[in-house]
Amino acid sequence: MATPDEIRTLFDRRRAAWLREDLPAYLACFADDLVFASPVHDPPLVGLPAFADLVRRSSAALRPESFDVHALAVDGEQVLAEWTITVEARAGGRRIRWRGMSIATYRPDGRIATWREYWNPADLTATA
Repeated sequence: MATPDEIRTLFDRRRAAWLREDLPAYLACFADDLVFASPVHDPPLVGLPAFADLVRRSSAALRPESFDVHALAVDGEQVLAEWTITVEARAGGRRIRWRGMSIATYRPDGRIATWREYWNPADLTATA
């Protein structure tokens, strides 16, 4: 099992890849059998191909602006995070910001096996 510092480094690696729009590096952070759930993905997406399709469609529509982490806690292989994300629509430039929390399970190889986000879907319609 990775140490808390190693897991924090892995979390930051994923965050940085997303911010630089490096999709191969971002997707490399996730296990092939990833299970991803969010308020708008219930039932969860299962498998890296389904998640990669979501990431590619999202990236085509939205440009990352910021990913601010307010709190990060490590409990074994679990990482809990509170964050605020801001994106800009590629068409029209509208800014969208939402605050949420997530829990992820990291495997010993450093890839994320499960990831669940908690946030208010109504926040996605608000402008920053």
